[in-house]
Amino acid sequence: MGTNRLEAFSDGVIAIIVTIMVLELKLPPDGNPQSLAKVAPTALSYILSFVVVAIMWVNHHQLLHAAKRTDGRTLWANNFLLFCMSLIPFATAYLGQHYTDSLPAALYGVVMTTCGLGFTALRSAIAHHQECDHSKLALMRQGKNWFSVALYAASVPLAYASVWLSFGIFVLIPVIYFMPESLD
Repeated sequence: MGTNRLEAFSDGVIAIIVTIMVLELKLPPDGNPQSLAKVAPTALSYILSFVVVAIMWVNHHQLLHAAKRTDGRTLWANNFLLFCMSLIPFATAYLGQHYTDSLPAALYGVVMTTCGLGFTALRSAIAHHQECDHSKLALMRQGKNWFSVALYAASVPLAYASVWLSFGIFVLIPVIYFMPESLD
C-alpha cells in the first residue's frame, strides 16, 4: 500500500489538533491591557504548541516521503504518533491556564516526550522496509529527535524544581529545529 492515504489521514488529524488548540483561545472580556495580560499565558502556550506541531508536521511529511509503501507496523506507529499529538491541545490548555504550577508543565513535558518517541517509532517502522528511500531517511538525522526526547523527558522532573526551567526547555527545542544542520 502507498503512503498517500496515510499522509492524507495524518494531515487531517493534525489539522484537527491545531483547530482544537485555537478554539481554546478566549477573547478578553474587555479592551483594557489588564484583560489582555490575563489571556497572554494561554496565547503564548498556543503559539509554542503551534510551532511544535508545525515542526512535527514538516518532519512527518518528509518522513512519509521516504516511505515507498506502508504496512501494519507503519500504520500502527503512525497511529501512536497521532494519538500522542492529539494530547497536545489538552496539555497546551492546561499549561496556559496554570502556567505557574508544576503538574501542567510536567504533563506538557510527558506529552512532548511521547510525541518524540512516537516519531522515532514511525521512523523505525519506515526504515524497516528495504524499499524505503534510505537516502531521504539518512538526511533526516535522528540526533535532533533523540536530543529533543531527552530534553523533554528532563523537563518533567525539572518542572517540580522550577517551572521556568521546563519552559526554557519547551522554547529551546523549537529553536534547535530552526537551526541549520551540517550534513557532515
